[in-house]
Formats: sequence, C-alpha cells, structure tokens
Amino acid sequence: MQSKNVSYIPRLDHLRLLAALLVVCFHFFHFYLGGWQPLPQWFFLAPVTEGHTGVALFFVLSGFIFMTIALGGETIAYRRFMANRVLRIAPLFLTIFVLAISINRDGFEAADIFYVLFTNIGSPPTSAHFATGAAWSISIEFTFYLIFPFLALFVRSEGAAYILRLLAILAVVKLGAYLATPNSTHMLYSTLVGRLDQFLIGMLAALLYRRHGQWIADRGMVGLILATAAAWTALMVQARFASFFSDQPKQLFWIWWSMAEASVWAGFTVFYLAIGLKLPTRIDQWLATAGQWSFSIYMWHGLIIFGFHRLLVGDLPAGFVASLVQFPLVLAAILAFSWLSYVTIEKPFLDLRRRYVAKTANAAPQAA
Repeated sequence: MQSKNVSYIPRLDHLRLLAALLVVCFHFFHFYLGGWQPLPQWFFLAPVTEGHTGVALFFVLSGFIFMTIALGGETIAYRRFMANRVLRIAPLFLTIFVLAISINRDGFEAADIFYVLFTNIGSPPTSAHFATGAAWSISIEFTFYLIFPFLALFVRSEGAAYILRLLAILAVVKLGAYLATPNSTHMLYSTLVGRLDQFLIGMLAALLYRRHGQWIADRGMVGLILATAAAWTALMVQARFASFFSDQPKQLFWIWWSMAEASVWAGFTVFYLAIGLKLPTRIDQWLATAGQWSFSIYMWHGLIIFGFHRLLVGDLPAGFVASLVQFPLVLAAILAFSWLSYVTIEKPFLDLRRRYVAKTANAAPQAA
C-alpha cells in the first residue's frame, strides 16, 4: 500500500495478501467442508482449519507499520492521522455496513446504527449474516488507531520498556476478564482486551527490526524457515488442543494465545522483510498489487463464497476433491471483485490522504 508518510516496500503488501488469503481459505473450508467445528484430527492443516489467524497477522502488521512510520518522523499530527485512517477504512466499511442493515432490514432497529462503532460487541447487523461477518474486526482496528499516536509518543520516549509494561498489564487484565466472563474465549477473540497485545507486539517488532535489522537479515532464509515452522507449529497446537470452535466456551489457553500467535507472526514478518530472497519480477509485482486489494478481499470474500455456494454448489459434486476444484473459481471471483472494489470504492479516497508525520533529517526510509 502506497503511503505519503514512508517509503514503499512491496513485501508488506505480500504479507497483507497472505493475511487475507488465510481468512478466505478458513471461511471457504468451513463453509464447504469443515462445518464450523473443531477438527483436531486435521491439526496438520491448522493454517486452514484455524485460518482466522489471518486477523492476528493483520493486527501485527498494523502495529508494525505505524510504529515504523512513527520511528521515521518527529511527530504525528493526530487530526491528520485520524483523517487518513477514516479515508482508509470508512468508505468500504460503511458500504459493508449498509449492506448488512439492508439484508437485516426486517429486524433493524434505530439503535443498531450505533453498531457502526462496535461491530465486535453484542449482536451487530454485520454479524447477522456470513456475507458481512468479517466486519467485526474493523472496530478493534479503529480503536487502536484512536490510541496509537499516544502509544507511539510514549514508546519514542521510553522505548520497548513501555510496550513490555503494557503487555504485563494486559496479561493481568485478560486473566481478570477470563475469570469474570462465562464465554471468555469469544471475548478474548473478538475484543480489544483480547487483541491489543497483538498490535503492541507488532510495534515491538518494528523497534527490533529498526535496531537489529542487520542481525535479522544475517539469519536470512534459515530465520524465515524457522519462523514459518514456529507459526505453523503454534497453529497446530491450537487446532489440536484449543480450537476456537471448541464446545468449551472458557479455555485458559486463550489468555496467552493471542500473545503467542502475534509473536510468531511478528517473527515471520521481520524475517520475510529482511531476507534477500528474489522473486521473479512479475510474481513480486502481482503479489504486491493483489496485496493492495487485501482490505477488499477481506471484506467481500464472505459475500462471494456465500453467493457461489447458493448459486452453483447444488448443481456440482460435493466432497473434498470437488471443493478443491471449486476453490480456484471462487478465489478468482473474489480477486476480480476485490480489484473492482479497490479501484472504485477505496482508491479515490486513498488518493485524498495527506502526510501526518514530520520527517527527521537523518531518518532512513522504512517499510510501508
């Protein structure tokens, strides 16, 4: 994603695309085959069966990118920062919200409009149907935007110690919330209480990448392989022992899971950015371009999956092999519609964004 505040590195868009595709695969698999239930016997396919982890990767990337920008500038102009954030997410998000309340028109109440700020709490219109269900995470993302400039100011002053103190406080808060909430797993999964540490770990990764980037780069492909193995292993542990779909609504595992999940994705992120792996030019460009559509992919994929299933699946063979054949068709439709959404709904507003950080004289270009 091109930014007016920092130099562009395409590999961050590669990671955005990965995050979106993890969620797409997760929803496609469970909508067609998995049945929205734990599948511990398929733990080796955890990146798919528990592919909601793509949301965690999105949150880590947000913390990483914004902290990188903050480290390269003098100050963040709060109003301009928030104006940019609104231009970034509001046009598409509000489009999805209007679609949601239209689908749910017969059950709509005037108070539901307030859910535009809290699509992750209670029974928002966006959660009433699978087609718009992905919007739940946008409220968490936007809440992080509200506090990030202050967090960045404190981190620039105190360094990583400030983030570590916040993580310690969050650990206690999450334990208290776990003890107080009957359905603690869903609470920790879908609220800022359960997810703020993932943004903070992304910010911490940005500090480490800036200060120890050469050390990370020296580990090269070995580091990336180990980071990939760590991420896959962590997801297999979750799928085997504490799936989000478990019939146990109160799992102690989920108090620390978000921090572990974010840590492995942070490691994957810094090694992927640091290695000197050369992809063929066209593949690199395609991944970066598709990564720019990641927000549209994330927001629209539910509608495409649902529509494809309702229109065509009744006339097609069922089963695992048949689903593998159908998946490329669904994915192609998702990518095509996401491109249309990006160039029509997102990009015109993205072009209105303004610079919100003042550049220091000795600041080197960073990733965005």
